[in-house]
Amino acid sequence: MTIDRRQFLLLVAGAAAGCRTNQGPAAAAVPRIVNAGPAGNYAADGIYGRFRDQGFFVIRQGGQWFALSAICTHKKCRLSAEPDRTFLCPCHGSTFGPDGRVTKGPAGRDLPVYPVTVNERDELLVRLSAP
Repeated sequence: MTIDRRQFLLLVAGAAAGCRTNQGPAAAAVPRIVNAGPAGNYAADGIYGRFRDQGFFVIRQGGQWFALSAICTHKKCRLSAEPDRTFLCPCHGSTFGPDGRVTKGPAGRDLPVYPVTVNERDELLVRLSAP
C-alpha cells in the first residue's frame, strides 16, 4: 500500500496529537528532591538563601522548616530576601510576606511552598514541584 503526501501528513499530525493527549499520570513529571544538608545548619529561625539560585529559600520558623520559591510569580524574576524576613522582586517591585503571600503587586499569586522533611541522617530534603 502506498500513501500520498497528504495522507502521510495527516497520519503524522494524528500521531503527534495522540502523543500529546495520551500523557496520563505515568507521564507526569516527577518532583525533584534536593538535599539541603544537615538540619544543624538551620538551627536558628530565619531565611536561608543558600539555595536561592536553585529556585528556593529554606525557612525555619517556630522550630519548623519549609521552603519557599525564590522565583516571583509575576514574571519569573529571582527574589531577594530582606532583613525583615520579607521577599522583594527587583524587576517590578512585588513583595511577599514571610509566608510567601503577596503583600504588593503586580504579582497576583502567592509563592509556592515546598515541603521539607528530615531523613534518617538528619538532613533536610526539599521536595520541589515538577515544572
